[in-house]
Amino acid sequence: MKKPTSSVLYRGPSMIDGQPIVAIATVGSSNSKTGAMVQTWIMRDDVEPHKALKTGDDSSVCGDCPHRPANGGACYVTVFQAPLSVYRAYHRGRYADFEPGQYAGMVVRIGSYGDPAAVPVEVWTAFTQGTKGHTGYTHQWRKAPAGLMKYCMASCDSESDRVDAVAMGWRTFRVRLDSEPVLEGEAVCPASAEAGHKLECSQCKACGGNTGRRIGGITIIAHGAASKVKAFEAMKAGA
Repeated sequence: MKKPTSSVLYRGPSMIDGQPIVAIATVGSSNSKTGAMVQTWIMRDDVEPHKALKTGDDSSVCGDCPHRPANGGACYVTVFQAPLSVYRAYHRGRYADFEPGQYAGMVVRIGSYGDPAAVPVEVWTAFTQGTKGHTGYTHQWRKAPAGLMKYCMASCDSESDRVDAVAMGWRTFRVRLDSEPVLEGEAVCPASAEAGHKLECSQCKACGGNTGRRIGGITIIAHGAASKVKAFEAMKAGA
């Protein structure tokens, strides 16, 4: 059997603002939290990701996410590392176009960088065809098409976010402060430090939207670099 390779999933207008974007799937991830998953990178097609952060063009792939640098800078993705490397490889012609069923039997991650709502839902339908599971998260759940619920969790940053998202039919993934409680209907992320890193995301697969292996929501304490945690705390304080 031919070994799966990285590929271009989508080139076209952003579903958020119509600007040109690209979605790329890469294999060979070494992410210690997610485990062995096919990663996906959603970026402007015409602006390098680290430059898009400075100009605000990242809104084409991140929408009004409160974690954008323009909104406080709590995002954990370091765009001048993996996203930039993938972007430049793409512009050197390193990636062929995606073929249906290409990642069958694998576990895939929708939106390693960029919001899945920027890409047509049909792309994610094709991408997940025959896979063993997927994870995905969107901060655009208030305005994203209902079809995205099948593939993504609603990214929530407050109790009120969770209440609203559940009322709309979403499963939720809520980031919280260590002083905030786990809510009724939520379970702690098994890949988190607070849960003792019981499972990698590739093993758990709970964050698969309405097709996930569990019901209810998932929650995790804000983690990562101290500067990002402080930015999240500041965002919460100013909400």
